[in-house]
Amino acid sequence: MPESRESCVVALDVGGTRMKAGLVGTDARVITERLYDTGREDGPAAVTERLVGAVRDLSAQADARDLRPSGAGVVIPGIIDEADGVVRSSANIGWTDFPLRDHLTAHTDLPVAIGHDVRAGGLAESVLGAGKGEPDLLFLALGTGIAGAMILEGRPFSGNGYGGEIGHMLIEQGGHRCGCGSRGCLETVASASAVGRRYSERAGRTAAAHDVAALVEAGDPTALGVWNDAVEALATAILAYMTICAPARVVIGGGLAQSGETLLAPLRDLVTARTTYHRPVEIVRASLGDRAGLLGAALIGGAAAPHR
Repeated sequence: MPESRESCVVALDVGGTRMKAGLVGTDARVITERLYDTGREDGPAAVTERLVGAVRDLSAQADARDLRPSGAGVVIPGIIDEADGVVRSSANIGWTDFPLRDHLTAHTDLPVAIGHDVRAGGLAESVLGAGKGEPDLLFLALGTGIAGAMILEGRPFSGNGYGGEIGHMLIEQGGHRCGCGSRGCLETVASASAVGRRYSERAGRTAAAHDVAALVEAGDPTALGVWNDAVEALATAILAYMTICAPARVVIGGGLAQSGETLLAPLRDLVTARTTYHRPVEIVRASLGDRAGLLGAALIGGAAAPHR
């Protein structure tokens, strides 16, 4: 009987180029996973159509496996109002004030939840990964930019879509121009792309963040200067967050976190040295890798999460 079939959730993590998608069981097990082209070069309407097609395709895959899709979770970069199911702004896709949840629900016959990709990743890390067991934490994704997920008493804080934008904290007065229009934001100093850019400017040769990390380990003075600036900026941002929200754990993910203790050890040392009355904080590396967004999409889409 259909009611006896194992249930699953259709999960999609939508990027500017590709959508990471899959079926996730109620035990947070990824049953099947695949990539779809986002197709943003064809405009936002085409992306919407492809997203509907991907949800339908995954629902058909579930049926073929004798699974029952109970809902869908879709996570997107941008300003996402989860409560109203509206994409307020997504520069990567081109949506503005788009009621994505209602559109997908109407065109797929599934209940749909939408969310922010980094908040969803932070939720997944808090429930399934490096933040498991800790209800108050900050998840920082250090990639092309920097985004944060604020997990407060076990729940992601959205602020109607505007919460957690720690990457745009002012760090360097009059510094490099940020994509947001300001200057000297945290992500202009401490993102993976900023580390590569700043080293390239100072050394006169192109390098990516992982190259800079290797040079730091080798003792290169230019690389050390760039790296120390990034660590200083991150410590400043984390301490400000500690003052306001008192997390017990900070989970670091994204491309820059691939450097491991080359980043985390000096960051821990600096934060510890500057901690006075603050609640002490653990700083750890994320453990779910590039599946965090997909698993977060499944969680918000209805997959049963393990108990803390």
